[in-house]
Amino acid sequence: MERTYSEQEKVRRQALSQLEALGIDPYPADEYSVNTTTKSIKEGYTPETQRQYQEVSLAGRIMSRRVMGKASFVELQDKDGRIQLYFKRDDICPGEDKTMYNVVFKKLLDIGDIIGVKGYVFKTQMGETTVYVQSFRVLAKSLRPLPVIKEKDGKVYDAFTDSQQRYRQRYLDLIVNPQIRDTFARRTIMVNTMRSFLSNKGYLEVETPVLQPIYGGAAARPFKTHHNTLNMTLYLRIANELYLKRLIVGGYEGVFEFAKDFRNEGMSRFHNPEFTQVELYVAYKDYQWMMELVEEMLEKVAVELHGTTKVKVGENIIDFKRPWKRYTMFESIREYTGVDISNMGEKELRKTAEKLNVEVDASMGKGKLIDELFGETVESHLIQPTFITDYPVEMSPLAKKHRDNEELTERFEAICNGKEICNAFSELNDPVDQRNRLEKQLELGQRGDDEAMVLDEDFLRALEYGMPPTAGLGIGIDRLAMIMTNAKSIQDVIFFPQMKAEEKPQTDSDKEFEDAGVPTQWVPLVREAGINTLEQLKMQNSNKLHNTLCGLKKKKKLDLKNPTPQEVSQWME
Repeated sequence: MERTYSEQEKVRRQALSQLEALGIDPYPADEYSVNTTTKSIKEGYTPETQRQYQEVSLAGRIMSRRVMGKASFVELQDKDGRIQLYFKRDDICPGEDKTMYNVVFKKLLDIGDIIGVKGYVFKTQMGETTVYVQSFRVLAKSLRPLPVIKEKDGKVYDAFTDSQQRYRQRYLDLIVNPQIRDTFARRTIMVNTMRSFLSNKGYLEVETPVLQPIYGGAAARPFKTHHNTLNMTLYLRIANELYLKRLIVGGYEGVFEFAKDFRNEGMSRFHNPEFTQVELYVAYKDYQWMMELVEEMLEKVAVELHGTTKVKVGENIIDFKRPWKRYTMFESIREYTGVDISNMGEKELRKTAEKLNVEVDASMGKGKLIDELFGETVESHLIQPTFITDYPVEMSPLAKKHRDNEELTERFEAICNGKEICNAFSELNDPVDQRNRLEKQLELGQRGDDEAMVLDEDFLRALEYGMPPTAGLGIGIDRLAMIMTNAKSIQDVIFFPQMKAEEKPQTDSDKEFEDAGVPTQWVPLVREAGINTLEQLKMQNSNKLHNTLCGLKKKKKLDLKNPTPQEVSQWME
């Protein structure tokens, strides 16, 4: 299908052809050597250090231009920020041939083009640090115009803020909203801090399969795929827990993995079907020990990112300083509802949910009912980092039974800003108990719970060889990044979040325009005015459209008779 170009795109493609005609490669292959950045210049240049900035070479994208005859200003953006460039014709072109300035710079360069410049640094009379350009080179011609961002008196107008566009075109978001880059830089620092923390403890970073014949390690619906060569169904992992535990069985005493996991569930501000988490398993430890490790690690992350344990999240100041508040699961529900559910059976829990206006369904067993009660009545109140401990057995099929109460398990979740950020257990290492619990999960699946766990015979076989007492932990990296960067949505901390299929713009045929009264020779100009459907045509202001079409005809020097405003108005009826 032939693509229709906008007027600006056509102009840029013409400029591309002209550059090539002048013998200039718009996309050169050889290295362009850069010896500084905008940030280095702005932070380091002073009258005392100016000798160090007499031969600078930097590269970046043109973000604005002020062409003024023989001298011009450009704003260049690189990975660190923006800086002003000063171009003077007779320095760019010291000889008789002024083509590089008069034609290439003035006429063939556009906002969005990537160039390399060499020159020296000085301060203008207004005191702005500027690079005096002595030579430049085209490094990449931009064939699409950037969104027009206007800035005046420190305020930004017409910013590229539509979330659908930003997430679909993250590359464009990063260009015109460079502050977004800081969010992802902070995410990387966060992950590196955690990786370094765990490595320095002596734990081994490992990799486990993404494609698994049996999914497990969490309660979630999987994505299913088919392996052609093996002719077998495989699943994208929902967790890496069962494989990491196999490694503990094999003799490692501490393993962790930063993993991409996949859950075929709903999407929201807090959920993406593809997400990142770190899982850690340490032999001869328990969940009490793991709580202290989580406190220590996340306190360190906060300090590394912000220089303090206090992090601003929305309207809240969240303090990661140790120790954190702790409630048991039942204590937290009693605290925020006034109801003690610790001795309730399934029927009583259903009645309690109804009284508290918590929606439940027939497929939910005791564990799911308690989980729903907690999520709806407690979670949103937990803003400061809080450990919720001692979950009922029915909610935790992979956790060891509590040493003081067999109805509970040694499990905790850390809740922060109203959302779970980590989940941890004293891991169940009794193979008989583990089999019984997974068989109960199978019963829930038969009742219609499509998030119930499945039974993994090889994992049970591994446990039968003996797994030492072990503490296990999973931390959602995306959720934690939201908190640590003050992001409102999980999509803001994932470079390329999952999106619905992009709807292709509807286009009506030329004949449909002609049947509506648009003369054949005017249909291309109507399209060039950005109107591709009769519905769009009817929404136009007739006088404004008349002026636009007449202006396009004049610009293109077409031998057409202008329609009257009345005729244009009739097209819209």
